[in-house]
Amino acid sequence: MTHVNTTLPTQVREVLDDPARYQVITSLDVLDSEPDRDFDRLARIAATVFGTQFAQINLLEPHRQWSRSFFGNDGVTDLPVESSLCAHTLAAEGDHLIALDLTAEARFQNNPFVSGPPHLRFYAGAPIIVHGQRIGTLCVFGTKARTEVAPEDVNQLIDLAGMASTLFALKDEARVRARTAAALIKEEWRHALTLEAGKVGSWVWDIRSGEIACNDMFRRMYGFPDTGVVLADHVLEAIHPADRQQVEDGIRASLHDGVDYEAEARIGSSGRWLTMRGRVYQRDADGRPLVMMGACIDVSDSKLNAEHTRHLLRELNHRVKNTLAMIQSIARQTIRQNPDPQGFIEAFSGRLRTISDAHVLLADRDWSGVQLYEVLASQLGKDFIVAPRRASVHGEDVTLPADHALGLGLILHELTTNAHRHGAWSSDIGEVHIVWDVRQEPVRGLALRWREVGGPMVATPHEQGLGVRLIERSLAKVLDSDVSLNFTPDGVSAEIWMPLPELAA
Repeated sequence: MTHVNTTLPTQVREVLDDPARYQVITSLDVLDSEPDRDFDRLARIAATVFGTQFAQINLLEPHRQWSRSFFGNDGVTDLPVESSLCAHTLAAEGDHLIALDLTAEARFQNNPFVSGPPHLRFYAGAPIIVHGQRIGTLCVFGTKARTEVAPEDVNQLIDLAGMASTLFALKDEARVRARTAAALIKEEWRHALTLEAGKVGSWVWDIRSGEIACNDMFRRMYGFPDTGVVLADHVLEAIHPADRQQVEDGIRASLHDGVDYEAEARIGSSGRWLTMRGRVYQRDADGRPLVMMGACIDVSDSKLNAEHTRHLLRELNHRVKNTLAMIQSIARQTIRQNPDPQGFIEAFSGRLRTISDAHVLLADRDWSGVQLYEVLASQLGKDFIVAPRRASVHGEDVTLPADHALGLGLILHELTTNAHRHGAWSSDIGEVHIVWDVRQEPVRGLALRWREVGGPMVATPHEQGLGVRLIERSLAKVLDSDVSLNFTPDGVSAEIWMPLPELAA
């Protein structure tokens, strides 16, 4: 069908162009949406009441009419607003518009649906009003003119339009609520995931009922089941008995004095440490507490790290005292053997450097132990395995406790120093062989042998020097250890035995 543009009266155009009215239409967010059976029922009822072939529920924008629902026509949902009969209903002074014979009224005679197919003759419409704005109509129309319309039918048309108005408003409210609920769920999930990632247990305590609403992290912290009621008594019972009184005191002070609740306590079943904070957020007219909210954070790792730090400080203090005593003793004995300042500096600096290197290795590993290969590398060079310099080393790497590593380092320093000055490495062809293994019987221990070959002839010294005494006494702090130093003609050898704790392997 060809549509004929018809100029709308000024008062109709003013209604259509009202920005407030159009804002309500767009806010409903229903334009061009899928069919809705609820509105279809209203259109069908209206057609039945009037006995017409057609009925529609229309929304009118400034330049088009869109049918939310229709009954009996060919399903056209859009048409220019200039072709709309309902546009006049919006501008009508009363609560309805009736045209018994459309051809008898000048404003409708040129309408394309009147002058052409389907040749409409009768029209009745009532405005749909939402938020005080006439956004559309419920209308019926037919191909036969009428002489009258029963008043009760008109009232039913107005009521049905009112129901359509209410239905639009309710569906919009439901849509907004659903969108808000979805946003709240999304925010709640974001909040829950944030607490989960931060390992924060949140809780809300209904003081009158004793029930605590909490998140999953809170349940896991206290060892509660994933489901079921959590009561304040359950939380107190989960606290370690030694820490329970301070928790109760903190809660009591918060309830009665209004101060923030703060406590740090262990969970009895797991031993995990929690720091707890809370505040009373609601009181009744008499000041009695009603609701308390708060959070818990697992601080076990921080506690463990703090204890580990204290342990390391105690160990460091002990080691520093022992090391200073050792340095003083070595200094005194070195200066006796080397009264010349230059000789003292050379001898003492090497020994001091050996002690320092051992301490650096131990400090890097929190005094938990040092690998034997690292102790050897400090004396033989870091490439002693892949590029040995007249030294052969055989044995699997093993972890040495602190005292073992420090004592063995001093022994190896004295042996290597002596080898360079007087032993195998003082010649062009001498070599040093270092061999060890870990024995399990009678106790687990390290058996290490140092043997020099190819150097100058060796004679047993008439008196023990400081180096010999250091070699024999460096493992004095390692119980059941033994060092045997031999000066045979073909080279110096040393037999070293150290018991090894099982955990040091």
